[in-house]
Amino acid sequence: MALTEVIDDHVLKRYRELLDAEDTAFDELEHAYEDGDRAHFEADLASWQSAVRRKLAYLKRLGLLVPDGED
Repeated sequence: MALTEVIDDHVLKRYRELLDAEDTAFDELEHAYEDGDRAHFEADLASWQSAVRRKLAYLKRLGLLVPDGED
């Protein structure tokens, strides 16, 4: 299936939501790191990793992930 058949307004909207969630989680992680707040850092790291996993799972479901070694 061609990428033009996979990517539409809904896909772009959902992907933007996932990117925004990842960005927000990373910002929180960064602030906890800068503040030296280990407890919040650990929780924010888990949140950021979860956001990344959701984004990658979405791309995988769409068939848009590039397997390792094929970039």
